[in-house]
Amino acid sequence: MHSSWWIGALLLLPLVGALLVSLSRRDSVNARRAALAISGAEFLLAVVTALLYNGHVAQASTWDFAAKWVVSAPLGLSYNVALDGISVALVLLSTFVALVAMAADRTARREPAYLVWQLLSLEFTVGAFVAHDLLLFFIFFELVLVPSYFMVSGWGGSGARRAAMKFFLYTFAGSAPALVAVIYLGVLHQHEAGGALTFDYSALSSTVMTTSQAVGIFLGLALAFAVKAPLWPLHSWSPATYGEAPVAAGAQLAATLSKLGTYGLLRFALPLAPLAVKEVTPVLLVLAVIAILYGSLVAAVAQDLRRLLVFSSVAQMGFITLGVMSGSQLALTGAVVLMVVHGVATVGLFVLIGALERRRGSARLDDVRGLQGSLPVLGGFVTVVAFTTIGVPGLGGFVGEFLILLGAFGVHPAYAAIATLGTVGAAVYWLWAYQRAFHGPASDTSGDLVDATTTERLLLWPVVVLVVALGVLPAPLLSRVSPSVQQIVAHVTPSGVSR
Repeated sequence: MHSSWWIGALLLLPLVGALLVSLSRRDSVNARRAALAISGAEFLLAVVTALLYNGHVAQASTWDFAAKWVVSAPLGLSYNVALDGISVALVLLSTFVALVAMAADRTARREPAYLVWQLLSLEFTVGAFVAHDLLLFFIFFELVLVPSYFMVSGWGGSGARRAAMKFFLYTFAGSAPALVAVIYLGVLHQHEAGGALTFDYSALSSTVMTTSQAVGIFLGLALAFAVKAPLWPLHSWSPATYGEAPVAAGAQLAATLSKLGTYGLLRFALPLAPLAVKEVTPVLLVLAVIAILYGSLVAAVAQDLRRLLVFSSVAQMGFITLGVMSGSQLALTGAVVLMVVHGVATVGLFVLIGALERRRGSARLDDVRGLQGSLPVLGGFVTVVAFTTIGVPGLGGFVGEFLILLGAFGVHPAYAAIATLGTVGAAVYWLWAYQRAFHGPASDTSGDLVDATTTERLLLWPVVVLVVALGVLPAPLLSRVSPSVQQIVAHVTPSGVSR
């Protein structure tokens, strides 16, 4: 297969799967088999692509598997895709999360339709990560909202429709300034360089602009990315949405949709408007630190495991933003590692929360207390995944947070010192929640509960293996991510970001 067709295959498979599943709308068993087969094939294809990427990437550039076809030259529309080390890692994450979430979440209501939306969510997420064109990225970035909305509203809890509508309107409105920034940057490049209108990433990254123009473009893009992440104070859609979402939708929202925000900040906002970095960095660093502290404090008093996970994610997104905006190559690399680790841990936590909800009918800490004796295996899985989020050495979360703090201390020591309190906060809220859920007084019915099923073990063991592997042997991930991060830092550094 020609290298340029690998991405085409990644984009084609979920669409084929969605079509096959839609044709089986009255046969839930075959629809589910087809969806899982396609999702598994997509993950294996992503693994093969990641292995091939490192073997034949050109020395002069970290981009590979590039393909470009002009759709409409006057409108600047083109199919323009490519992979670098960062996007390879996030495509792998997206396919893994989709496979685990899909296998974990069963529904008796219109399951084929639910599976179609899951496959389309995977399609649009992968499309955004492989886009080498700013407008193409924005299109996929917005299309992700559609399956997310329908999954939450159609298969969520009692307040799902209201939560889904808030999520859709909040994030869609936040993207309006981004569309203005995208169009403005394309027109600015055309005016400055001449020729046809283009939104090609490589072309736009060389656009000459004033500081005020750069600040406007950066803020327009960053607003949409901050809403998606979500970054404090633009996170208010997430508690209700994550709380009402079914397992698969919640996992994809928290594990991959949020990464579209931080990826957009790293991939597009920084390199396309480097003159703005010096102006906006202090503001975003303050927001990142507040997110870390605020998320930790609210998670510590949460009475529900889903709410705890929401605000734990707010804190983790703060850490990632700190790494992205620090300007340190170490910290930026750590931010990408933490994106991957947080995504893997989050899908594991959603599977575990779903397992507890099926057994106790609730994720409230008061309703799931005293489960260690009845559910020792599930308790063990919770321990490992929670310790990953805390950042315990030997697990993937430690590598990401250590690199972020190590890099940030070299350039922004005050912000890094305050952010360190977030690691303490994570230990407090996760250990306290675990103690209350598994080591508190047992309820009268806890002895009748069934421990982890075979299916749950098959889904959770890969999560455990991955977070341990990323903590003990992060070199394969770092070797792919570091060259791409180095190129971004080299491009942005002359404009005011330090190494």
